[in-house]
Amino acid sequence: MTINFKKTYRFAVKSALYITLFSTGLVGFLTYLFFTFSYRFCLIFAISIAAFSFIVIQYRVERFIYKKVKKIYDDVSLLESSTFRNQPITTDMATLTREVKKFATDKKLEIETLKVREEYRREFLGNVSHELKTPLFMVQGYLSTLLDGAMSDKTIRKKYLERAEKGVERLIYIVQDLDMISKLEIGDLNLEIAEFDIVKLVQNVFDLLEMKASKKDILLMFDMRYNRPVMVLGDQEKIQQVVMNLVVNSIKYGKLKGSTEVSIEDLTDEKVIVRITDNGEGIDKKNISRIFERFYRVDKSGARTEGGSGLGLSIVKHIIEAHDEKIYVNSKFGIGSEFSFTLEKSNKRGK
Repeated sequence: MTINFKKTYRFAVKSALYITLFSTGLVGFLTYLFFTFSYRFCLIFAISIAAFSFIVIQYRVERFIYKKVKKIYDDVSLLESSTFRNQPITTDMATLTREVKKFATDKKLEIETLKVREEYRREFLGNVSHELKTPLFMVQGYLSTLLDGAMSDKTIRKKYLERAEKGVERLIYIVQDLDMISKLEIGDLNLEIAEFDIVKLVQNVFDLLEMKASKKDILLMFDMRYNRPVMVLGDQEKIQQVVMNLVVNSIKYGKLKGSTEVSIEDLTDEKVIVRITDNGEGIDKKNISRIFERFYRVDKSGARTEGGSGLGLSIVKHIIEAHDEKIYVNSKFGIGSEFSFTLEKSNKRGK
């Protein structure tokens, strides 16, 4: 560590002044009592004492206090603080105290952040392990049963192979979703930005999920009739995945004979906002801040019976952010949820 001393002379000057005033006053008083008083003698004496005191005190400060302060900086610099490495050393105790206090506060915040990240890492690894372990054990169980003698029964063989295939499909689904999230996070997934009609896209999603919704008698609908296209800019395939994931979630956690409503509104002159609203279970307030985390499930007990990789909302968030757009959630437990996201308008308006 290269040390550039920022010297302060205030302490030495004040100390020398006090010594000079005392010494000169004492000598002047003694001279007045026992000898002939001389202003010239007192002045020369005062200057001499002041110079000597300043040099000695400043030298001691530089050799002792500077040395101690340098040790503090060296000890602190071991924690790899670029702030301390790039600053000159100061013997101003107020400045030093302020700098060390700021350093300690920053480090405390950094440590707290690392603790949160470590907790998230442990939870994430546990969730990944669980999500992969479940289908793996299922596939292993069916295949082991077949190898143990059930292979000769054609009916059981077909049924177990089909179930094993579903387990493999689920594994592939999880791995593909994880791969997509990783690419989105590092910016390695290229977006093909083009103009498209968001109304048509939503209707296409409705058509694809109509049978799934009918199993719970859930109505998929727009908030109004859109007679004209609403043209937006974005990666059509990725935005369709966003809408698909959000509508699938509304069906998955929707109530029987419920509804999922999509509205498309002008937010500003340059943006539209797409809202997906349902009247399903809703989300407890304490869970809202975490629903976009990977593998985080609001319903810890029964969510996995509905299938899915647990990555849907995380993918939604990353895709929207990759478009430099915003996603919002508003939910009340027992009443329903509304997910909304913004998109850039196209210059061409539907006619």
